[in-house]
Amino acid sequence: MSVLALFFGLMSGCFLSVLVGIVGSKRRIGFGWAFLASLFLTPLVGLLVALISDPLPAGTDRGLGCIGTLFGMLGLLFLVLFLLVIAGVAIAL
Repeated sequence: MSVLALFFGLMSGCFLSVLVGIVGSKRRIGFGWAFLASLFLTPLVGLLVALISDPLPAGTDRGLGCIGTLFGMLGLLFLVLFLLVIAGVAIAL
């Protein structure tokens, strides 16, 4: 396995953790705890933990703040790079 494939695999896992954090931001667990749970366990377990927690009351919005935007942009960047590498490998075959 090449180092590049390992790197982009880890970054795609981080991107999935950001998505789980976004789901958790609308619940009592919050973005940070949902993100950390999915990062240290797996994104699937983090998603289950986020979905088990209670939703926020109507009209309450904590927002993601700047950290959510930062992780979202980095996640999208690595996803695009990962897809470009996969496309390059597919063309080479």
